[in-house]
Amino acid sequence: MALLHRAELRPTKLELLAAWLPGRPWYQGAAAADVERVAAFRFDDPAGAVGVETMLVRAGTGPIHQVPLTYRDAPLDGADDWLIGTTEHSVLGRRWVYDGCGDPVYVATLTDVIYSGGVQADEYFEVDGAVEHRAPNMLVTGSGVADADIPATGALRRVTDEEDSTVVTTDSVQLTVLRRLPAGNPVAGAILTGTWDGQPTPVTLAYADPTLSPDHAQRR
Repeated sequence: MALLHRAELRPTKLELLAAWLPGRPWYQGAAAADVERVAAFRFDDPAGAVGVETMLVRAGTGPIHQVPLTYRDAPLDGADDWLIGTTEHSVLGRRWVYDGCGDPVYVATLTDVIYSGGVQADEYFEVDGAVEHRAPNMLVTGSGVADADIPATGALRRVTDEEDSTVVTTDSVQLTVLRRLPAGNPVAGAILTGTWDGQPTPVTLAYADPTLSPDHAQRR
């Protein structure tokens, strides 16, 4: 589960994205367009150290863009190319915000959800000492099954932004994260699909392909 804080962020996530998105090769929209949130979901970091959130956003009248984000309490070594920016969190202090495609925690959690048939994390707020559930505004599902072999992703070998996606190559799996939604994309195989308000038909968000031998897999 994801335990969230009612807090102020300066700058906000959308302000960070408004400055960062126009520089991406897969971005479509005006450089000065306001960025609005369409939907979002979270994954759990098993270690509980990194926030893992995927946002669907739209800039002006442009298409919906998928942006996985990770939130860290310190810089991630070797990930300067994937740093979106820093923000001051009124509860947690300074947070380093990364494009999740360049963060091994997001890559591992995405792989796990795809192959295990997982779903988004349940989200809760702590209010006056009580924990309140927040209803999801986006539902995602992996295509796998609970007892599947989960590839051990290991190091990120290559991360490549393409025209409409980002491809992440690890020791054992290659992940393709679709950036513009909905798109003509695979509806079979090892995939993550999602629905949200206004999009009741499942849309493929990401898909996985093995890159190396089964020796790199670990039993879940």
